[in-house]
Amino acid sequence: MKSISPVLRSVLPSGQKPGVVLKVMDRLENSARADRLVDAVRGAVQALPLGPARDVLHGRWLGHPLHPLLVQFPIGAWLSAAVLDFVPGQRRAARLLVAAGLAGAAPAAVAGWVDWAEMRRPQLRVGLVHAAANVTGVVCYAASLTARCRGEHWRGRMWSLGGLTAIGVGGALGGHLAYRQGAGVNHAEQVGALAPSGWHPVAALADLPPGRPRRAHVGEVAVVVVRTDEDTVRVLAERCSHMAGPLADGEVVDGCLVCPWHGSRFRLEDGWNVTGPATAPQPVFQTRVVDGRVEARFPG
Repeated sequence: MKSISPVLRSVLPSGQKPGVVLKVMDRLENSARADRLVDAVRGAVQALPLGPARDVLHGRWLGHPLHPLLVQFPIGAWLSAAVLDFVPGQRRAARLLVAAGLAGAAPAAVAGWVDWAEMRRPQLRVGLVHAAANVTGVVCYAASLTARCRGEHWRGRMWSLGGLTAIGVGGALGGHLAYRQGAGVNHAEQVGALAPSGWHPVAALADLPPGRPRRAHVGEVAVVVVRTDEDTVRVLAERCSHMAGPLADGEVVDGCLVCPWHGSRFRLEDGWNVTGPATAPQPVFQTRVVDGRVEARFPG
């Protein structure tokens, strides 16, 4: 067990060894060999002049990342092409589906790269290999389409099978990113389940400078407290819904709390995610002032 990370060792039952897949993923997450490439690619993606389109690609309007939705089209097209490759008389239909998948891969890839550029270091490492597998798949399908257009149908089928294999590996890595590493999930979703019922003191009103975020707790839930004017105090869940960034270390700009990690803006009034990369709003607590002390409770 000495060859695996303490994190992986801690989740395994006593005496049980991780399987090959977990060992490979653990090493990938903790390997710094490709970090220079990761930083270069991330810098290039973040420098793209996308403007408001960046939030569209993040899926802020959808309420969750757009990338998983977009990948359904090329994967579906390529899987259908694989089936038709074994049906007599369907060469033209299979070729059309391969071409359609290639067309749909471009927007899916752009959305994926935009999300990837705002992830944590272990996620960036896995995400880069995920992207490499998918790029390999796209190259294989491009070669397949070329061969099919030349009448080399057997060669086209072989390239398609190679592409489908690469896309499958990419999908498995994408699943690891989402379900094992928590990339793209709402990191504030559990607040409602953890917050205790009733009113709880969080701060003395006199100790809250206007416009200065302050960290506090409601039970075991970390919250950020912001006094917006003489008698108004806002309390939000303190960990950013995007990547659990510490909002208490952020700043207040135009009535919004800005995450110090990736710049997501949450409206203090209702927690709405005004700009991404966060795709989910921030949970908001109700507040009141009793004898000079601010109290908060989670709605419901």
